[in-house]
Amino acid sequence: MKHYSERQLEIIRTVTESGFSAIDALSEQFNVSTQTIRRDVNALCELGELRRVWGGVEPPPVSGNLLYAKRKIMNVTAKRQIAFEVAKHIPDGSTIALSIGTTPEMVIEALQEKANLKVFTNNLNVAMQASERHDWSVTIAGGSVRPGDKDILGSDVEAFFDRFEVDFGIFGVAGVTPDGGLLDFSEAEVGSRRAIMKNSRKSFLVMDHTKFGRAAHVRGGHLSDVSCIVCDEPIPHPFESGLGSASVIIANETSRDEKADASNDPYERGTR
Repeated sequence: MKHYSERQLEIIRTVTESGFSAIDALSEQFNVSTQTIRRDVNALCELGELRRVWGGVEPPPVSGNLLYAKRKIMNVTAKRQIAFEVAKHIPDGSTIALSIGTTPEMVIEALQEKANLKVFTNNLNVAMQASERHDWSVTIAGGSVRPGDKDILGSDVEAFFDRFEVDFGIFGVAGVTPDGGLLDFSEAEVGSRRAIMKNSRKSFLVMDHTKFGRAAHVRGGHLSDVSCIVCDEPIPHPFESGLGSASVIIANETSRDEKADASNDPYERGTR
């Protein structure tokens, strides 16, 4: 099992977000010597987490999904902005289905001020956080737990979500094609997401801008299938044609501080 120091995880996050980092810049950022950074970088390259190039280091080519612990620290500011934006549109007393992934987990964190929520999920990270609230109810899918991610996937999960009709479905995605197709890394992930979407009165696709054009190999669904897309940056021009009737909300640094106005909320519960 691979073990990483906090600094190594931060180096991975920094390099992944920027696409390239110079050794001197990393040394200055972490306030350590260049020799220390080189040792960290060399270790991470040997583990396949980074790749040395002339003048610095860059992410390796992506051939699959990253480990959950690493995904959780990537684009964390953007994900939090998205989460707080979504929370503005969820009234007290709502029923919510949340899927797997790091951004839905941040959404449940952002909902902590809401009262009397009913949460349905196949994400054990979401379930554990939601169960801390005594006025919320939490229902989880049954089945085998995927190591690391703490997800439950499979046909039983799809049947689980089919038993309910909720006010809001909140889910992420691995990638988006230029024609608006939604991608994930397994058929089970696609099945879980589509079951939530099918059984939700309003659906929120929560994703940061890095998902546009990101490679994954299992197709399932389309941008135009969802009610609302919440992203940290405007939708890139090549992808706009795939939106259909889906609305778009751009989360920014004000999302966390602004209070929700339920009377003006276009996603008021009970409407389609």
